[in-house]
Amino acid sequence: MENEPPAARGSWFKRLLRALRGGAYAPVELIELLRDSERANLLDPDTLAMMEGALQVSEMQVRDIMVPRAQMIVVEETAELKEFLPIIIESGHSRFPVVDRKGQVVGILLAKDLLPFLADKSARRFLHKDVLRPAVFVPESKRLNILLREFRSSRNHLAIVVDEYGGVAGLVSIEDVIEQIGGDIADEHDITDVGFVKPHGANRYTVKARMPIAEFNAYFGTDFNDADVDTIGGLVLRELGHLPKRGERLTYGGLNFLVSRADRRRIHTLRVLRPSREAEPPRLAAG
Repeated sequence: MENEPPAARGSWFKRLLRALRGGAYAPVELIELLRDSERANLLDPDTLAMMEGALQVSEMQVRDIMVPRAQMIVVEETAELKEFLPIIIESGHSRFPVVDRKGQVVGILLAKDLLPFLADKSARRFLHKDVLRPAVFVPESKRLNILLREFRSSRNHLAIVVDEYGGVAGLVSIEDVIEQIGGDIADEHDITDVGFVKPHGANRYTVKARMPIAEFNAYFGTDFNDADVDTIGGLVLRELGHLPKRGERLTYGGLNFLVSRADRRRIHTLRVLRPSREAEPPRLAAG
């Protein structure tokens, strides 16, 4: 559609504006209209990907992206600074739930609030109550677009997720939500070219599409055939039968795949989900 006449392009643009203003389209229909607009060169691929992500966020709930309780890194309320400081340094995170003897979250500890105690040896004795910040609690069923709005208005970056009985189910950060819109946010603690897999808690992973099938099998304990494809992205492409767009899903070999980044030529990254929460976490793989 690159050679489409200006009148036709104007028609696409008018349809897009009507959809955005009037809300006459369902999310799935609007996404397809946006893709048509990208094919008509009204949107560039990166803009399309972000708009698709924003629309998909409105359909997702906190439980879809949260870090489960078993994978949370917490600080015990009674622990001394020297006891939990190595855990904070090793994790690389900036915010940590603080729990009491019963495992209930009593507040949030920011790593930067520890600096005065580390910089000044003569400083007062460290007490959790002096630096503890209030915890924000959200239900598993909260929509991600609503959570993002609340994060922005309250300037909080972390929320504790509770189940229907009030128990702690996990946690979710503003970064987790933003990644659903703009793609994975890489930092010095994420995997780069030295690895193909980044775990996201229990049974959820981001996988580079160029990960060799043999290494994928070793990591996830699968037995995918690599006779006609070399990479996990190639396998997904083969099973779908077409070059997928962001957001397309595939269930194959007991795993659920979600295309999280793709362009006109290839798949970049996949989200992989193990349906069983009881599955043992796999070994770390390097590429």
